[in-house]
Formats: sequence, structure tokens, C-alpha cells
Amino acid sequence: MGARGRSDDGTEAGVGGGQRYIDVAERRARLGLRHLLAAGARAARPEQVADALTALHGTDPATVHLAIGARLADPAETVRATERALYEDRSLVRMHGMRHTVFVFPAGLTAVVHASTGLAVAARERAALLKDMAAAGAPDAAWLKAVEESALAALARRGQATAAELAEDEPRLRERFAYAAGKRYEGVHTVSTRLLKVLGVEGRVVRGRPLGSWTSSQFRWALAPAHAPLEPAAAQAELLRRWLAACGPATEADLKWWTGTGVPPGSSEAESWGRVTEVRRALGAIGARAVRLDEGPGYVVAGDDGPVTASGEPWAALLPALDPTAMGWQRRDWYLAPELRPALFDRSGNVGPTVWWDGRVVGGWARRPGGEIVWRVLDRTGVGREAEAATAAAAERLRGWVGTARLTPRLRTPLEKELSA
Repeated sequence: MGARGRSDDGTEAGVGGGQRYIDVAERRARLGLRHLLAAGARAARPEQVADALTALHGTDPATVHLAIGARLADPAETVRATERALYEDRSLVRMHGMRHTVFVFPAGLTAVVHASTGLAVAARERAALLKDMAAAGAPDAAWLKAVEESALAALARRGQATAAELAEDEPRLRERFAYAAGKRYEGVHTVSTRLLKVLGVEGRVVRGRPLGSWTSSQFRWALAPAHAPLEPAAAQAELLRRWLAACGPATEADLKWWTGTGVPPGSSEAESWGRVTEVRRALGAIGARAVRLDEGPGYVVAGDDGPVTASGEPWAALLPALDPTAMGWQRRDWYLAPELRPALFDRSGNVGPTVWWDGRVVGGWARRPGGEIVWRVLDRTGVGREAEAATAAAAERLRGWVGTARLTPRLRTPLEKELSA
């Protein structure tokens, strides 16, 4: 954006009816502070990290721990503290959310997530399951209802259980049926595979303790925390308010993408809510303030349109694949140069491990089988000795607390593959 006349508080002189212009430097300062990456902003507990970021991407189990560890003032207790929060205190919950994706949320937000993003997806998932079962000549909806009630009762007795353990109590979960007969993706599902997925999207079960270490993708199931039903529009407004407080300013395109509208039709990350009318209704409900950004109109929550400046020294961070900061916006040019994307993203648009310097992505990192953390700077603009030293310190801090755990992302990117070889 070209030069403008601005007042001391950043309001554009004579442009946009007094809407304040927020430049890239301020957006990066907000990111460092609100995403707990600046040295003086780091958290004491995993719950504070999840609360600050609203959602931690949970498809790759290691991402949750790595995202938390990068933001703790003392990361030495990352694994123990995160497992306590997830599986003992249950102050954090892993469940389906936006874009039909698994996230970790603060427990107090589960009702909001379910009402705002889960209800429509859940209805489609159950209808699809019943349709596939009917096409395969499998039992009907009444039979399925009896099976799920029995399975949920078994889960309540056990506390946490794998699908195989639940099938010991409810053998009908082992029933198999074919789906998509005659199509290239035809296959066979067990009832447990599909039913537990539906119950997860419906907010009735959540992911429990993994089988093995904190990096394992095999897991147990647990009953979801009980919560009162919420009106969807109010829940959508609250979820958007929480996210905008963490990630504002953001454009309408960012908001649509994060809530689900920006996902291509037919994608596995199906639309939850987030049609333009719903996003705009939610923005109105929370009294969001319009601001001006380099890419056009943006929004912040009410009372958040005042200036924000960086505090303390520049910061370095090694963030994991699918970290909520790297994936937080659809439009990322203000913190990630477009020419870096081929090396740092996979073909589906998932970000790999990234190296950050003072509010922008400058490279990527990986862990080799022997335990060494290796990293490479791809954008050397403004990256000098201070940045190199801070990044090396962040890498050593990461190596220190992950121990012998294997950190191979489920979604591999070109640079991560090269560095880890």
C-alpha cells in the first residue's frame, strides 16, 4: 500500500471514513504478543496456550505438544503438562471442529464449537452413513441406534477405550459393509469405524489418550464433556469473536476460510458454517470494527482498534506442521513470502515445520532420526547474526524437551523431507 497521511493513532487522513490503517509491522507485533511467541508473552500452562489461540490443530498428535512447547516459558514439562490437561483434568478436549477437522479446544469452548460448526456436518455424516449402509443391504437406522446406545454405555463404563475394546462389549460394532460399489474408491468399512466418526462429529465422543507415546496417531475414545445446547447463530458469533481476538485484524476471506466457507467443494474438510451471510451476521453480532489493511478491508473485535507495538527483543520460534499461527489466515503474504510456499507446504496446502523471525516465516526445520534439529533460512531479508543465534537457541530448546520422540509430520513437505534425510 502506498504512502498515506496518518494521525498519531494510525487513522488514515481522509480515507475510509476514519477507519484505522493497520500496517504489516503492527500485524506482526500483534501476532508475536497474542500468539505467545514473543519472549515476554509466553505462557505458564498448556491451557493458557489453547485459550490464547482458540484452537490447536489436532490431526497430527505431535502438533498439539509442539505448538504448546513453543509457547511455554519453561517447555521442559510440555509433555507431562499437556497430557495432564488432555487426559486427566480434561481441561483441553480434542474433537472435530471447523472444516471437519480435529482440533484441541479449551473444555469451556466445546459447546460453542459443537453448535457453531458441528451440527450441520453431523447431520450430513449420519445421513451418509445410513445411505451407505442401505445401499450395501446392511441393517437400518433403528439397528444402528441400538448399537450406538450400547457402545456409548460401554464407553461410559470403561472411561476410555479403543474401537476394538468397545467391540468386545458390543460385537455388532464389528459388522462390515461395502460402500461405493463399482467406483474406484470402493471399499469395506466396519460399523465402528464410521459410527465413532459420526459420534465424534456429533459431539458425543472425543479423542482420548493415545496408544503409545504422545506422537502416536492411534488413540482411545472417551465420552465428550456434557454441555447445554446453544443457539447456532450465537455460538457462531462467540467462536468468531474468540478467533478474531487472537488473530485480528483479519479479512472477510480469512474469516470465511477459517470457519469453513473457503474450503473447495468436495474437499475432505467440508464446510461447517461460514457462508458470507453468516460471517457478516456474526461480525455484526459482536460489534466488530472495520479497519484497513494492505489487502483491503479487515476487522478487529470491538475495542481492539487501538495501536499495538512490539515489546521486548525480536523473537525466534520453530513452529510445527499445521501450527495455528502459520495456518491462521488464508491471506498470508504479510508474514510469509509467496516464493517460500513451494518448499514449506504440501500439495494440499498444509504447512510444514516453519522457522520464524520476529513475526514472519523465514525458513523451515526438521528432526533427523538421530535427534538433531536442523533448520534452514530461505528468506534472509533482515536475518543476521542475532536471528541466527536466536534460532539456534530455539532449536536447542526444542531438542532438549522432545527427547527421543520421533517428529515426522504426517503431512510431509519438500523442505522437511530434504532436511530430515
